[in-house]
Amino acid sequence: MIKKDDYSFNSLQKNEKLTGMLFIGPTILGLVAIILIPLLYSLVISFSDYNFIHPVISSFVGFQNFLKAFSDQYFWNSLWVTIEFVVVVVGLELLLGFMIAMLLNRDIKLKGLYYAILTIPMVMSPIAVSLIWKMLLHQELGIVNYVLSSFGIGSVNWLGSTHGTLLTLILVDIWHQISFMILVLLAGLVSLPLEPYQAAKIDGANALQILFKITIPLMKPVIATVVLIRTIMAFRTYDLVYIMTKGGPGVSTDVLSYFIYKKTFMSLDLAQASAISWVLLLLVLLVVFGLFRYLESEETA
Repeated sequence: MIKKDDYSFNSLQKNEKLTGMLFIGPTILGLVAIILIPLLYSLVISFSDYNFIHPVISSFVGFQNFLKAFSDQYFWNSLWVTIEFVVVVVGLELLLGFMIAMLLNRDIKLKGLYYAILTIPMVMSPIAVSLIWKMLLHQELGIVNYVLSSFGIGSVNWLGSTHGTLLTLILVDIWHQISFMILVLLAGLVSLPLEPYQAAKIDGANALQILFKITIPLMKPVIATVVLIRTIMAFRTYDLVYIMTKGGPGVSTDVLSYFIYKKTFMSLDLAQASAISWVLLLLVLLVVFGLFRYLESEETA
């Protein structure tokens, strides 16, 4: 026999679930409408002959758009440029960010001022950052070359060199995004337990031993998480390339996101652009899966 109190409790639980569904339902529907439907539609387009000249799906062509992309040397160039950009940007940001976070984790004066300075690049829009640095690095009118000339260094073509322009974009992106890396790593360092450090000092461990035996192992989950976030962000880099170089000189800075833009709005080949977008998505998912597996292995270790 069900007691009245039990019935009231079950009724209350059902009401709470219904209320929760009513609150979260519009959000889920919005996400489906904004994200899932366009995503699935782009997948359908990637297997069709759709383009802006004839904006209808007259036939499905199977994997032809993917095979066409894989046989395009410019696609492979963009893929390599993207991987090079992501690896160098995330790697340097992690190295420099960890070093700066370690310094800020000490008792230093004006720490609040340093925090405020760090947040300035992070809150700036990519478009503003790109425009500012494009003016600063102008070969004839830029302040950077003016300062270098005062030290007797000749004018540097920061955005016109086939071999050096990608490095310039990497440095600009690091300037813009490293604040995020520093603040996340700093939050992780602040939250570390003190007991292992106290025990290490008693045992006579030096600074390097403490760093590699205690700090880095304890920080691995935080490092993996911030690397995951920054890797996804770096793969999505578009504004920087579009404003500063347009993929040039030649195709030396033609990352996949800009390559997709050219296929869509210059070649008007939306079907192949969709196919390449899915290749990029699968590449990002592969990296995400690898980092998640690493995080799981660290948690079970």
